[in-house]
Amino acid sequence: MYKILEAEELTTNIYQMVVEAERTAKTCMPGQFVIVRTDENSERIPLTICDYDREKGTVTIVFQTVGASTYKMAKLKAGDSFHDFVGPLGRPSELTEETDEALRSKKILFVAGGVGTAPVYPQVKWLKEHGVSADVIIGAKTKDLLILEKEMEKVAGNLYVTTDDGSYGRSGMVTQTIKDLVTKEGKHYDTCVAIGPMIMMKFVCKMTEELEIPTVVSLNPIMVDGTGMCGACRVTVGGEVKFACVDGPEFDGHKVNFDEAMKRQQIYKTAEGRAYLAAKEGDTHHGGCGNCC
Repeated sequence: MYKILEAEELTTNIYQMVVEAERTAKTCMPGQFVIVRTDENSERIPLTICDYDREKGTVTIVFQTVGASTYKMAKLKAGDSFHDFVGPLGRPSELTEETDEALRSKKILFVAGGVGTAPVYPQVKWLKEHGVSADVIIGAKTKDLLILEKEMEKVAGNLYVTTDDGSYGRSGMVTQTIKDLVTKEGKHYDTCVAIGPMIMMKFVCKMTEELEIPTVVSLNPIMVDGTGMCGACRVTVGGEVKFACVDGPEFDGHKVNFDEAMKRQQIYKTAEGRAYLAAKEGDTHHGGCGNCC
C-alpha cells in the first residue's frame, strides 16, 4: 500500500497528491509516469510525475476527474493509500540526457496547457537545478483553471500566463504568445517542449514549424493501459507506428500525425470502435488489454 501524505484540490476537478513511494522517488526522472490503482478492482490509471523528493521518498501526482476511476481517486484523503503505485515508466525527458554545457547553450521554451502544466513543472525545475533558465508559457481557458503558477514562477526564467478569455495574464491562445515572443519581442528559441491537450499541441507544432523551432511533445494524454498492451496510445510518428507509453511519451512534434491520433482516440472509446481498430490494425494493434474483440 502507498500512503497519501497530502491531498488537495488545486482548482475545479484538478487534484494534487503527495504519495509515499520510496522506490519510485529514488529513480524517477522528469518526463516519466506512474500507474496507480485505488484498490485491487480499480482501473489502471497512468499519470505523469509532477514532482518528487528523493530524500523523503515521495512522488507528487496531479490529475483531473474525467471518469469514474479518477472521481474515486479524488475522494481519497491524506492518510488513505493507493493499492498500486507502479513506476517510473516511460522514457525520461530528452533534455535530461544532454550535458549541462549543451543545455546552457540553448534557449528553451516550454508551453503548458491545462493539466499539462504538471508534467512541465519537473522538467523546468530539473533544468534550474542544473543551472539552465527556461522560458515557460502556461495557458488555461480562464484564470480559475490555472494551476501551479506560483511553483512555476520559482523555477522558470520568464513565465508568461495566457487565458483564452483574457481574464488573467495575456489574452488568447498560447500560440499567439509564442508568435508574439518571437516576432514582436525578439526572442529566439532553439527548442520547444509542449505538453497539454492534443489539439493544443497540434497547433503549437504548426506555429513552431512556421517559426522553425524544433519541438518535442508529450503524448501522455492518449495513454490508457500504460504498458504497450492495449494499443490505445498507438500513434504515427514520421510514418512509423509508435506507442506513447513504451516508445515515449515524448516525440518530435513536427512528425506526429495529430489528426490520426485524435480521430483514433474517439474511435477507441467504444467497444465497437476497439473491435474495429483491432480488426483493421491486426498484429500491430497490441490488443492485450482484453477489451478488444
